[in-house]
Amino acid sequence: MAGNKALVVVTRKLPEATEREMAALFDARLNGSDRPMGAAELIAAVRFADVLVPTVTDRIAAEVVDAAGPQLRLIANFGVGFNHIDIAAAARRNIAVSNTPGVLTDATADIAMTLMLMVTRRALEGAKVLESGRFTGWCPTWMMGVGLRGRKLGIVGMGRIGEAVARRSRGFGLEIHYHNRTRVPLAVEQVLNATYWPELDAMLPAMDIVSINCPYNANTYHLFSAARLGRLKPAAFLINTARGEIVDEAALADALSDGRIAGAGLDVFEREPQVHPKLLGLPNAVLLPHLGSSTIEARTGMGQKVIANIRALVAGEPLPDRVG
Repeated sequence: MAGNKALVVVTRKLPEATEREMAALFDARLNGSDRPMGAAELIAAVRFADVLVPTVTDRIAAEVVDAAGPQLRLIANFGVGFNHIDIAAAARRNIAVSNTPGVLTDATADIAMTLMLMVTRRALEGAKVLESGRFTGWCPTWMMGVGLRGRKLGIVGMGRIGEAVARRSRGFGLEIHYHNRTRVPLAVEQVLNATYWPELDAMLPAMDIVSINCPYNANTYHLFSAARLGRLKPAAFLINTARGEIVDEAALADALSDGRIAGAGLDVFEREPQVHPKLLGLPNAVLLPHLGSSTIEARTGMGQKVIANIRALVAGEPLPDRVG
């Protein structure tokens, strides 16, 4: 690190305001093409960079971390989830890892509500009918969905985003239930009028809608397996805005096509950008292309978090968002 001018390699194109500030503060190597970097390019980058700024599209495996030169001090992830980074390998090399929590809470909660409304009211299905020229006029019994008021919403993971989903859902008259590793403070439960379920398997059969908002890790891989999906009632809807790997996508596709659950709204997928082919075209599946944090406010806020962590590193101060 020459003086205070850190050499920062950014793997994807970031918001303009973020890139301008990075260029002013650091020796920033930006990715104007926005083409994802492969393993060889990542390895080449960490050999000379002081800081690597990856995104969820980059797999920072042990082989990448182990190739880093001694000057690499920080992997400043542009995103909240960091399961694509080998934290243990970074720790062995004394390389810090940071993320961008908090700033995308509202955007992700909004997408969860969008999916909830779209799938329960058959909005996407109706739009496709209209676009295809098959709409012949209003009919009293046509395209009936279900309303939200009075229905039971089960939130899996009551962190920042789960709580934001709960607050929005209260406005639609949903009854809030949740499963979490630990119970949230009583004051939060009281504000949300939320019921805590210590056991996920006990909660699921009683829910009308289930929203997945938990982190992805080894314990939550295929948390929603075929067996667990089988615990949902046939009239239930599943919403996932967390990580695709939490749901067994093949099992979900089978449950939807067989009518064993009423519908699903997904913003994330198990093998992004690929989507399980059986999900495509299902009338009871609403699929969005990972729009959870896609607002100007959220993405700019994420950039500010990345910059704050790099500045702290340069100043020799504790990283505000260190995760490893």
